[in-house]
Amino acid sequence: MQSQDVGPPSPASSAAGPVVDVEQAEAALVEHYPRLVRLAYLVLPSGRGRSRRVLTAHALVQRALPRGRAPAPSIPAQQAGRDGGPGYALIRLQVLRTALRRGAGLPPPLPQVWGLKLFPRSGGADELALDQRLSALSGPARAAHALRGLERLPDGDVREVLRAAGVADVDAALEEADRIPDPYRLLGSPEFDPCVLQVRPTDLLRRRRRLKAALVAGAALAVCGTLLGLPGDGWGPDGAAAPPYARNPAAQAALDPGKLTRVSPTAWRTSARTDFSVWPARGDRTGDRALLRRALAVWARPGKDVQVSATPGTPSGGPAGPPRLLYAGTVDTARVVVLYDGLRVARYAEPKDGTRGAALDLARVDGAGRTGAGAVVLSRADGNVRYLTAPWVRGAGERDLRRPGSAARDLALTGGVTPPLAGPAGRPGPCASWNVLELTDGTGTRLVTDLGELVPAHLTAGRPGRTHEVSGAGALRTWAPYACSLGAMRSAGVRSVNAWAFAGQPLPGGSGEAAWVCTRAETWRGGGSRVLAQFHTPGGRFGVVAAKAEDVPACGEREPRVLAGVLWKSGTGDWYLLAAGSRDTASIRATGGVEGSARGHLLALRAEAGARADLEAGLEDGRSIGGLR
Repeated sequence: MQSQDVGPPSPASSAAGPVVDVEQAEAALVEHYPRLVRLAYLVLPSGRGRSRRVLTAHALVQRALPRGRAPAPSIPAQQAGRDGGPGYALIRLQVLRTALRRGAGLPPPLPQVWGLKLFPRSGGADELALDQRLSALSGPARAAHALRGLERLPDGDVREVLRAAGVADVDAALEEADRIPDPYRLLGSPEFDPCVLQVRPTDLLRRRRRLKAALVAGAALAVCGTLLGLPGDGWGPDGAAAPPYARNPAAQAALDPGKLTRVSPTAWRTSARTDFSVWPARGDRTGDRALLRRALAVWARPGKDVQVSATPGTPSGGPAGPPRLLYAGTVDTARVVVLYDGLRVARYAEPKDGTRGAALDLARVDGAGRTGAGAVVLSRADGNVRYLTAPWVRGAGERDLRRPGSAARDLALTGGVTPPLAGPAGRPGPCASWNVLELTDGTGTRLVTDLGELVPAHLTAGRPGRTHEVSGAGALRTWAPYACSLGAMRSAGVRSVNAWAFAGQPLPGGSGEAAWVCTRAETWRGGGSRVLAQFHTPGGRFGVVAAKAEDVPACGEREPRVLAGVLWKSGTGDWYLLAAGSRDTASIRATGGVEGSARGHLLALRAEAGARADLEAGLEDGRSIGGLR
């Protein structure tokens, strides 16, 4: 089809990247074989039959290896944390080139399976409709749709890949692909998976029963072994895991329960590191090899019955080698396994009554020390949370952050597991309380809070660079009016949240003194920090968010300064623009809807209702900063 749309790759679009040797290319091909075959299958035309298309897709991928060292294209391999590296980019480009050229040509002579038809499992009506729409497109348009949906490449990268593959009119291919309304999720359907096949005979009536059975069995072996060319024995019962794709020694070692790393219960006492790497294996099912195998297999390849979640910036692939076992046991109505691979903590949970379905949660924890590795969430049920605490934790308690004068309620630890305590995240209705977990060890007491993720966030207070634990009365009072604002930081991969009371401001008309507090959330991935400047008047139950920002240094250790303003209405009905900066602010100036300035770190100007103003502060060191918005 439309072979005229494909020409030789242009020099500009195929700029050479790093040199890839044949071994590196082979490793990428084996590791990503199912995805590459699926890509070829989607790009090939469907007019010659599904069985012929399957064999052609496998042949194109198996013949994509370079003969020696070859430069990889300077094109991103994949997006969304699944980068296959330059080896993958090189193999994928070769597959696309040959698939586009094969659009109007004959299939390669091998592989062939005589007397049998091989075709993917049938999908539903949506998949059938998508296949029909794709068959009406040109090869370059099918390639553009597959690169967008299957590879998750943005259009800029799709253009580069298509140009390097020899597509002459890339813009036309993208415009043609835009006509496909179907969601990209359908590209992951078994309908388009040439590695999971159904087998049917072509000449059933001419064969004897024994010969028929032998041919069917031989075809199945050919599909699983000879056709794919991948060594290894079967994976065994893997529960909710998807079908196996890559079987190599490293992957098999990572999925072998017998190779899980386990440490001594006292290893943390003498280790130079105090993090998840020295947690011992706990729970009543640490010897359940079948459960551990299912957990490892689902981590490597979660199936359609698995609910997967990952904190932002967390790679979702399986472990590169045998991970550490932190916990395996029965928690409430589920069997739970917690694993650690040096970068991430993974929690696998399945119903203990044997019903279908499982859950896999992943959280990035690189760089976690004693504080960051203090606890993980074991389960959430009926608004309650259970935690597994670190082996160095001596005591645990439940505290309401909204009530600083109340004492913490002691929690009994059973094998490091807390009883259920009311979780704050996602509770319906007004925020009347915010329960946090108080952990005590040999170095002190600290607070952590559940923000809807696997690892709770650490709470601190004080000026950036000189923060301290929220254990004293002053720090607890600082946090009380702003506890409910933590809900705005859920599901963002937050590592820690600091509250800094950077200014107190007398209110006009003798209405008392208001407090200015800046809360800053730092993430495990580094980017995505969130800053809230909040304003609290005397007698108010909650702080009011006056300004917020993301990925700015303000209110952090790199830039321990902040400026914010709010429009405030006095008891007499008069409106004021109130602004405050950190203590090293020399002056504040307002422009726009309100004009005026003041020396020092506080500003109060008469204003009209609904007025908007821009703020700028001069610092004592001569620099200037703008206000948070």
